[in-house]
Amino acid sequence: MFDLVRSNRRMMQVILALIILPFAFWGVESYVRNVGAENDAAVVGGSKISPQEFQAALRDQQEKMRPMLGAGADPAALDSREVREAVLESLVNQRLLALHAVKTHMTVSDAHLVDYIRSVPGLQENGQFSKERYEALVANQGMSKEMFEARLRQDLAVQEMVAPIAGAGLGSASATVWVAAQLQERTIAEAQIKPEQFTGEVKLPADAARTYYDGHQKEFETREQVKAEFVVLSQAVLSEQVAVSDDEVKARYQAQQDRYTRNEERRASHILVLAAKGAPDAEKAAAKAKAEDILAQVRKAPGDFAKLAQQHSQDPGSAKQGGDLQWFPRDGRMVKPFEDAVFGLKENQISDLVVTDYGFHIIRVTGIRPGGTRPLEQVKAEIAAELKGQAAAKKYAESADALTNTVYEQSDSLKPAADKLKLAIRQSEWLPRGGTLPPPFNHPKLQSALFSDDVLKNKRNTEAVEVSPNTLVAARVVEHRPGALRPFEEVRADIERKLARDEAAKLAAAKGRDLLARLEKGEGTELRWGETRKVTRVQAPMLAPEAVKAIFSAPAGKLPAYVGTALPSGAFGLYRVSAVAEAGAPAQTAANAMRQQYARTAAEEEFNGWLAGLRERYGVKVNKAVLDAKDR
Repeated sequence: MFDLVRSNRRMMQVILALIILPFAFWGVESYVRNVGAENDAAVVGGSKISPQEFQAALRDQQEKMRPMLGAGADPAALDSREVREAVLESLVNQRLLALHAVKTHMTVSDAHLVDYIRSVPGLQENGQFSKERYEALVANQGMSKEMFEARLRQDLAVQEMVAPIAGAGLGSASATVWVAAQLQERTIAEAQIKPEQFTGEVKLPADAARTYYDGHQKEFETREQVKAEFVVLSQAVLSEQVAVSDDEVKARYQAQQDRYTRNEERRASHILVLAAKGAPDAEKAAAKAKAEDILAQVRKAPGDFAKLAQQHSQDPGSAKQGGDLQWFPRDGRMVKPFEDAVFGLKENQISDLVVTDYGFHIIRVTGIRPGGTRPLEQVKAEIAAELKGQAAAKKYAESADALTNTVYEQSDSLKPAADKLKLAIRQSEWLPRGGTLPPPFNHPKLQSALFSDDVLKNKRNTEAVEVSPNTLVAARVVEHRPGALRPFEEVRADIERKLARDEAAKLAAAKGRDLLARLEKGEGTELRWGETRKVTRVQAPMLAPEAVKAIFSAPAGKLPAYVGTALPSGAFGLYRVSAVAEAGAPAQTAANAMRQQYARTAAEEEFNGWLAGLRERYGVKVNKAVLDAKDR
């Protein structure tokens, strides 16, 4: 099963992208707990998705979207009903997969788990698995190794379960037909009926703007806003207050010197001619003769070792890399005869035939890293950072209680807490209620506290809220703007311009449909067509998707053919199709890319159908109230 995951990594990414929010390193057992209350965001097979889970997932997705929308984007776009629906749907999908993995007893062996961890690029250093990086990752998750590996094992089980669905869309024979349709070429000319032509004909009723205003007041509401001052207590901030002496660093180095000692490592390449331990003598003799012939070629041209390994080596794991086995210490991971040979050679030296239970090896040592202990000066900064982190963690645990108590007991000011813990009091910009806020105010509990009656009306500090691991924030409101409806006269001109544009677009569409009807009857028109050009479904520059859809829906049996459609700009587009040419054999690269696109689409449909079956099997109930963005 893991071979399917490996061989179709790109397709797996597509399937898992349908879930939006990744499983990796978070653990599915947290998805199958039966917790929550009546206001849960959703219930999947009896397992509840809490409002807190939904808000955390929403914040995560909003942070991913923010750079894509750009600095000038409307914050409301990040908190729309569509975004909320997508996030909740993703959480439901996650929960379905987690439940199904548990119900069907999906498991991952120890060997597969180790193989996966060792293959993660971020856990490698110089191409080799780094124990130090792995331990740092586990520590950053705030888990023990046992807990981390148990959760990762569950996440991999979900991926393994999904793998066959990814493979289902890979071999469709209809891909060729689809590619041909995408590359069909049509010769067109375009004419647009623009709404600006009808601006003078638009006559709005005297009360049109008022009627629209009264019926769409939410569009003209300003949100309630606050400005706040706040303090942040974090382990990172406290580490800057910690000083570590040279004596402390030296003592730690001497106490844990084994951490800084590295065994000799070697890098080697090999060419393997297979001969199983129990193979007949004749088979072994033939393999040996073949290996000796290859060895003679290597001795004659040592520079061709990698090339000869690609041609002749029967080790599927290293042959494509020219026989390269990367770096390894003398720790028993290689079979003993092989290891003894590697560590008995000089750099760039080529071995005689080495016999193991796998067959005959020709080995070349390509690098040597001497073992030894890293000097104190080399690791001094690393040890100092570790000691500062440990001291900061201890100080944080002590300071967290002090901050919590002080902001509560002296609730009319943050200054006592700031002075006591040597924290800076910071100022926020205006923060809209229910909007997408910058850190640290993007935490739902802190947002809720900021707009509570106790903070707004009684002028008290918020409680100290943990907005992320080892980070507490307390705030108080310094300015407040209530939400309000913008006066009609302030927005009247904008409304009238919008209504006039809408009416002009309707007139343009009516004119366009009338012209289209005349063209279809063969009647003459006053249209001025643009220059003819050739387009395909995948290469149609300067055409809206609506126009492309219309052009390729035109019947090809009788030409010229005419089609029309309303465009996003408000104009009505008319298109004359004068020629249709079926695609020739496309360039191999383009064809392959399009077949992959087709396979992705087919796999998505297969996966969505499978998910629909899981929804029916386990049952899904969504609380639609949580999908309504808070526009107050």
